[in-house]
Amino acid sequence: MTRIVTLARALPLPRIEVNGQVIEFKPVSDVAEIPAGTQVHCTTSLDRLSAKDIAGLPDSVGLIANIGVGVDNIDLCAASECGILVSNTPVVTEDTADLAFALILAGSRRVGEGERFLRSGSWAATSTSPPLGMRVHGKTLGLVGFGAIAQAVARRAKGFGMPVRYWNRTSRPEVGRAVGATQVETLAELFATCDIVSVHTALTPQTKNLIGAAELAAARPNAVLVNTARGGIVDEAALCDALENGPLAAAGLDVFEGEPNIYPRLLERENVVLTPHIGSATGECRADMVRRLLANLVSFFETGRPSDPVETA
Repeated sequence: MTRIVTLARALPLPRIEVNGQVIEFKPVSDVAEIPAGTQVHCTTSLDRLSAKDIAGLPDSVGLIANIGVGVDNIDLCAASECGILVSNTPVVTEDTADLAFALILAGSRRVGEGERFLRSGSWAATSTSPPLGMRVHGKTLGLVGFGAIAQAVARRAKGFGMPVRYWNRTSRPEVGRAVGATQVETLAELFATCDIVSVHTALTPQTKNLIGAAELAAARPNAVLVNTARGGIVDEAALCDALENGPLAAAGLDVFEGEPNIYPRLLERENVVLTPHIGSATGECRADMVRRLLANLVSFFETGRPSDPVETA
């Protein structure tokens, strides 16, 4: 007997068996193509599953296996109502923290602007230098959210001698002490007291446009904003206004509200470093994600539960 697992996009997955039964991975371009008898459907952060999509899944589907840690692409309430489990692959912490710090450095030191200045021939033609950036070491770092990735960024900040503050819905004093981070009460206070703010909260209806014009207006002059969490948490129009008129000096963004389509004003800004959602894009991390996905599939087929379940209710 062959077990069918559909993929929202073609992925180079190895052939596996569970209890002597072969797993057939079948890419589909639309949920309407998912054949009857399919037990698992695999998605990525770019693959949206609305309530309508989930209602249209074959009755045989018992698990939506998301490749990635965030599951805002899936209507979790609809999955719960249909009795479908959801899993993720929570192995992206250190690689995403690396990228967040890379964007902190690139935005603060204007690395993108400097590279474009060099490549355009302006350095050789004018014998001048690009605009000055901002020192990173010793600056105060603010973290929006205080989960695993934010904590990993805080650990990296220690090496730069950076005081760290965080805003989170729940207090985590023990963890804060462990990584040397101090909690603040409001987002406005975080922006007002930090030179660099890095976003690490989940995208939910409650955090949609969490960082808007009011929060950005409270920022220190020449502050830098970094987002490696999810697009939609930061109001992109308000961000462009703050980059154009102050108080922000720069931003580093790996995630976008309409990705892979990018808000045009962001593309026009010289003081924004843009990367195409590559927080987990290392060979090592992607291999870890595949292994975790396969472990979820095996666990589901053997026990009826994935090894990394996501709360859906």
